[in-house]
Amino acid sequence: MKIYTRTGDTGETALFGGKRVSKDDARIEAYGTIDELNSFIGVARAAWPESPVDGELEKIQNDLFDVGAQLAAPGNDRFTGADPRRIEELERAIDHAEKELTPLTNFILPGGSMAAAQMHVARTVCRRAERIVVSLGKEAPQGTMIYLNRLSDFLFVAARYVNAKLETADVIWKKR
Repeated sequence: MKIYTRTGDTGETALFGGKRVSKDDARIEAYGTIDELNSFIGVARAAWPESPVDGELEKIQNDLFDVGAQLAAPGNDRFTGADPRRIEELERAIDHAEKELTPLTNFILPGGSMAAAQMHVARTVCRRAERIVVSLGKEAPQGTMIYLNRLSDFLFVAARYVNAKLETADVIWKKR
């Protein structure tokens, strides 16, 4: 089987089940951005493979495949998105990491270590994915919106946590 099919050459693509839609459809934008987010998380993992958050990031990458499948298959019960229990797991991971962090008293800029900077990039892509999913309106899976909201929180805290573990200071925003 060849990787190219030529079926998308006219600007359309198929959703799971065969329905053809324009490649600029909000649903395509949503799961394409989820794919982009997954790739940036892969880059963050590669920046520090021994990271104390690597195991969680691997779970997140699998969650994002589930979310992408759900978005690509509207009305199909086969793909349910991220397991709702994963939201609670992310919350516990956030709480665990925050216990080891100094409370924030300033806004911080993305940066510090390379691994943390990559997580900040993933966080901003996650926020964009969340906005796009919200734009689906009634078709937006509620659990997916909650998952993405919590994931962006996790990525913010994880970036700070990684900086702390690498003994690299967060970059403080200096109002001018």
